[in-house]
Amino acid sequence: MTSMGTADAVVVGAGPNGLVAANALVDADWDVVVVEANDEVGGAVRSAEVTAPGYVSDLFSAFYPLAAASPIIRDLHLEQHGLVWRRAPHVLAHALDDGSAAVLRDDADGTATGLEEQGAGDGDAWLELVHGWDRIRDPLLDALFTPFPPVVSATRMLRRLGVADGLDFARLAVTPVRRLAQERFTGPGAGLLLTGNAMHSDVPPDAAGSGMFGWLLCMLGQDVGFPVPEGGAGELAQSLRRRAESRGARFVTGTAVTAVTVGHGRASGVRLADGRTVTARRGVLADVPAPALYRDLLAGQALPPRLLRDLDRFQWDNPTIKVNWALDRPVPWSNDEARGAGTVHLGVDTDGFVDFAADLSVGRTPERPFILFGQMTTSDPTRSPEGTESAWAYTHVPHGGDWSGEHLDAHVERIEDAIERVAPGFRGTRVGRHVQSPADLEREDANLVDGAINAGTSGLHQQLVFRPTAGLGRPETPVPGLYLASASAHPGGGVHGACGWNAARAALGANGRLTGAARRALTRTAWNRLLPRD
Repeated sequence: MTSMGTADAVVVGAGPNGLVAANALVDADWDVVVVEANDEVGGAVRSAEVTAPGYVSDLFSAFYPLAAASPIIRDLHLEQHGLVWRRAPHVLAHALDDGSAAVLRDDADGTATGLEEQGAGDGDAWLELVHGWDRIRDPLLDALFTPFPPVVSATRMLRRLGVADGLDFARLAVTPVRRLAQERFTGPGAGLLLTGNAMHSDVPPDAAGSGMFGWLLCMLGQDVGFPVPEGGAGELAQSLRRRAESRGARFVTGTAVTAVTVGHGRASGVRLADGRTVTARRGVLADVPAPALYRDLLAGQALPPRLLRDLDRFQWDNPTIKVNWALDRPVPWSNDEARGAGTVHLGVDTDGFVDFAADLSVGRTPERPFILFGQMTTSDPTRSPEGTESAWAYTHVPHGGDWSGEHLDAHVERIEDAIERVAPGFRGTRVGRHVQSPADLEREDANLVDGAINAGTSGLHQQLVFRPTAGLGRPETPVPGLYLASASAHPGGGVHGACGWNAARAALGANGRLTGAARRALTRTAWNRLLPRD
């Protein structure tokens, strides 16, 4: 074996969480090496021309409300490293087969006006939800993105809400999104918006916690929009890399880490697939799924039997099929308001959400899948030639199926059939198509196991102190000096950087009091109010 030398920390994986972790550590004057198996950094934040020349497709994630709202991402000032956010005229639309649509606009009053037309009183009911968001926005985001338990931010929330409103919010947080819509609205529009956004997770619309997901994404849409990086999703990852390199981080790409080495009872470095090693003086931060960390990278190491038992119960979120298109003109939507939406939900009505979730739950192929559709050129005109559209869609499918060959082709046809119902003539606009099966997604990013895009279910039984297994909901592992920095850790999936930031903060804290460079690095951000005071 050949040594590549020694660093203060090794970051395994250059997905968004690994990149954020590297930035946090170099800001504290740590010497950092980032090792990435793929030739390019970014993990599930990458783009390429895969449909036709001149058409940029986001290969995995595409819209980034969590990144735009995250104090972690915001305070890295990535605009100084080339990142430019772009936004569509409308945030989101839900298009129904009858030609109607519900629209989430970038201003609350505009959204409320549209909802009022579909149900008397729904405009005011929507603004009431928005008012609740305005009251607790900052402490809520702090609570979501910091290690558990979020004592400081939770206390700030309670001070703003008071006991009675605090209990109302706690109820909203666990209310199923379907029930939330039934309780507060008379028309279909708000329920479509809330439920469609809740389905960005894998929590069924009748399950506890789905209301929170739907409300949060709708409110973020009205707050920061659903922005995209100019030029493609990969530009977000590249800006994170450029920032880290400008502060001294070193990147090794195209070579996988095969083992985390352990010496003298703590993580001591990593071994690469080509036999080289990197020694870590202070810590190893792993942006990999929890099962891969404990079962593969720590294979042969003594780990608590309870942890290994709990890993047997680890639940992945549902597989994903994604289709990318190059279109020679804009999508011919039946409803004009869908034309200006960056994201369009389609394929099901209010009851159809429940049918779709039931299909996934029992392992049945959905005949009418719920589909998320992205109009990337509508959001960012640099994505394709003028007058054209770079588009994509994805849908979830059940575990256990063979999503290849004729089975895959049939489901892609279902996706296009659903689009044709709300955009007649869609197939006639295609000049290129690129299909990504669950196996393709995993092959292109090993963290997307079987096409699962959230690194584990978002169900309440695997969130907070239960993520990734029953414990403290923190990035520390049973191996001193080793930190879980992936979306398998709290707070979970989404491009917000919190999992990587929390891991870096834990590593810094474990290596002495947060003073000097480490404290300066952290207090430059919105998290200074969460740090212990001298």
